[in-house]
Amino acid sequence: MPEYKLPDPGEGLTEAEIVAWKVKVGDVVKINDIVVEIETAKSLVELPSPFAGTVTALLVPEGETVAVGTPIIAIGDEAAPAATPAEPAEAPAAAAPTPAAEIDMSNPAATGGGENQTLVGYGPRATEAKRRPRKGGASPATEAGAAAQLQMQGMYEAGGPRTSAVVEADETPVPVAAAVPHDVQTDVRVLAKPPVRKLAKDLGVDLREVAPSGPNGTITRADVEGHSAGAPSAPAAATATAPVLRPGERERREPIKGVRKMMAQAMVDSAFTSPHVTEWITVDVTKTMRYVEKLKSRRDFADVKVSPLLVLARAVCLAMRRTPEINAAWDERAQEIVFKSYVNLGIAAATPRGLVVPNIKDADQLGLRDLGAAINTLTKTARDGRTQPAEMSGGSFTITNVGVFGVDAGTPIINPGESAILCFGAVRKQPWVHKGKIKARDITTLALSFDHRLIDGEKGSRFLADVAEILEDPSSAMLY
Repeated sequence: MPEYKLPDPGEGLTEAEIVAWKVKVGDVVKINDIVVEIETAKSLVELPSPFAGTVTALLVPEGETVAVGTPIIAIGDEAAPAATPAEPAEAPAAAAPTPAAEIDMSNPAATGGGENQTLVGYGPRATEAKRRPRKGGASPATEAGAAAQLQMQGMYEAGGPRTSAVVEADETPVPVAAAVPHDVQTDVRVLAKPPVRKLAKDLGVDLREVAPSGPNGTITRADVEGHSAGAPSAPAAATATAPVLRPGERERREPIKGVRKMMAQAMVDSAFTSPHVTEWITVDVTKTMRYVEKLKSRRDFADVKVSPLLVLARAVCLAMRRTPEINAAWDERAQEIVFKSYVNLGIAAATPRGLVVPNIKDADQLGLRDLGAAINTLTKTARDGRTQPAEMSGGSFTITNVGVFGVDAGTPIINPGESAILCFGAVRKQPWVHKGKIKARDITTLALSFDHRLIDGEKGSRFLADVAEILEDPSSAMLY
């Protein structure tokens, strides 16, 4: 019986967490059907099956972190009956698996091939992988039948269900086993669509306690809202990113892992390696705001979300032409400064799993409309938690937009491997002296942090002033 081993996700990563199973024991899968969602230290990744057949066992429960090469799912002959997790049956001779092509998951597109090509292989270094001790006394066999608990925002809700960060209203309800200790676990399942699970999490409602009224015992949105209204002990609705504490709990602990762990280490390494200098400038962006409104009315920008961030991104690419050191990097090992002829523009995105900085490859070569479309795609993918490792590597400069949170500015930390980062603050109507008179103008603050080893004050100041000049008058971009 073929066992699908956790493949090598690339980027030097050696382990991953099983976030959500997309199949259950007894399901029939085809080659390249998505069977599981995992979280690496870089991103969420959906893994397709390298085999066709019937799922006979889920070998790793959700929430567990395992090493590359660890068997995670068993898939038998398509015609063979599925063995139940509690009473394993003798599996018939497994059908010969279709040869699987191993790929670098940091760049899945590189594999190429037609729709029937196998995308994921067995995973390398099977003999080197060592399975981590399981949390608690539960065995994979008994938890396998508890199929897909979905996860929301990378946070565990003690004893309760988990929901996905990306939900669609028409998704099929997913059965979930109650998260109770192994020795008291029963066959009670909860049926609810992902949007309903998210609502339950936000309201602090345990789905096991809700009476279903939907088809086939499915819990509906009205069921959750009604239960919440009638349960005075339930906590008030929390924001989607806030930890939910159960009644009586005063603290909640969450493991540091995945994207958040990688982000934290990267920020520490950057802060204590690069000598940071931060400069600030306050800018009248009234003309930029008018320009943004004009772009929104243009037919060719109809399907692009236009914001001041787009103009700033273009200004950054243009200003780098006069100060190439901003787009350079310090190579400590080689004792060299690396000057880049391309701009891979990173846009920092705060996600429930931590800060990620995907970048737009060759952003300096894109026209304004294409740059806007790229920013839209990049931010949506990041917020959905679907950014792939390849999209976060090779960055050369980063913009962090704290203005969306109503914050005026900050002192950003340089993304590792880069030399500068620009913080974009909120745009506010403020009194401003314009042409000798005090008027209400659109004002923002820019803060540039740079690596003082290769960017001195003169170069950092010139770059920041050039960006500010373009924001003050977008027509000045013609001079660059």
